Amino acid sequence: MPTPEQARAWLPLDDPVHDYDHVMRVYSMAEIIAKEEGADLEIVRAAALLHDAVGSTPNAQPASHRNNHHGNSAEYALVVLKQEGWSDDRIKAVQHCIRAHRFRFTTERPETIEAKVLYDADKLDVLGAIGAARTIAYAILAGQPVYAQPSEKFLKTGTKEPGEPHSSYHEFLFKLIKVKDTLHTETARRIAAARHDFLVAYYQELVAEASGEK
Repeated sequence: MPTPEQARAWLPLDDPVHDYDHVMRVYSMAEIIAKEEGADLEIVRAAALLHDAVGSTPNAQPASHRNNHHGNSAEYALVVLKQEGWSDDRIKAVQHCIRAHRFRFTTERPETIEAKVLYDADKLDVLGAIGAARTIAYAILAGQPVYAQPSEKFLKTGTKEPGEPHSSYHEFLFKLIKVKDTLHTETARRIAAARHDFLVAYYQELVAEASGEK
């Protein structure tokens, strides 16, 4: 079984968004959800430790490497778990969890309870105070502003105008405000409620201050 100590070597030191701390928060939350939902803890733990193992940093080059970090991490999981002596079936179960954990850039949706647990645990980490901090950090690492007024096109369609920045507020509108409704387990939905409300209130305050309303 891979250990948290091993995971340190897989993760970037210069990325506060997908670093060891993020992985350990997902690992701990996945354990909580898995125990309540009756999921296989060994598969969930391995998937949590390996889900961002390769290419998750915002400035990963080329950009396609980051966009496919779920696929690359699943392939890396194959190598790690083969060395650990895991069976092919259990490795495939972990790989499915990893490939299906993304909100975007994947066509593989969570089918097993273990994949649903990992998806939910990972998405809870983009809600609440941690979610706000990570979203702002991601924007800064990607060279984007914390706040920019979205275009009418973006507000209506989610597609930016040419040259329009993707600020942390854009990401809130595009993804974060929708996350709560994509969760699969009752346990995660219960935890998400207060985190979602905090995040909405935070970005309402950010918009008001950035617009000079306060």
